[in-house]
Amino acid sequence: MKEDRKLLLTTKIPVRWGDMDFYGHVNNTVYFRFFEQARVEWIEAMRFPVDPNAGSGPVVINASCTFLIPVNYPATVIVKLYAGEPGRSSVMTWYELLVEGDDRLYADGAAKVVWMDMKSGKSVPLPDALREML
Repeated sequence: MKEDRKLLLTTKIPVRWGDMDFYGHVNNTVYFRFFEQARVEWIEAMRFPVDPNAGSGPVVINASCTFLIPVNYPATVIVKLYAGEPGRSSVMTWYELLVEGDDRLYADGAAKVVWMDMKSGKSVPLPDALREML
């Protein structure tokens, strides 16, 4: 990872049988779910509710994933979440996906997270506590 990225969270997620597709490996859409789970765990650990009725909160405006090695059931994935320097209302996050017991990188991804006023749909400044942590 680049030096301007800060490791914020490492989490383990079991692969479910139903995560696989016709080709016998985890479907590409599930990788985004793994990244989402890590992001939600991080946001909730910061004591920000992931709740559309909370007034304001995080939304993803762009997400990507590079699939390097197929993941197969049974497995437990390890997702590492990193963040960069915060902007006024957004922060870039990056993800590394590994499989427990294997040092190889299976996938990496990114998502731009914007803090949004849930009623107006407009971006608002990142909360001070979040900005300080970043």
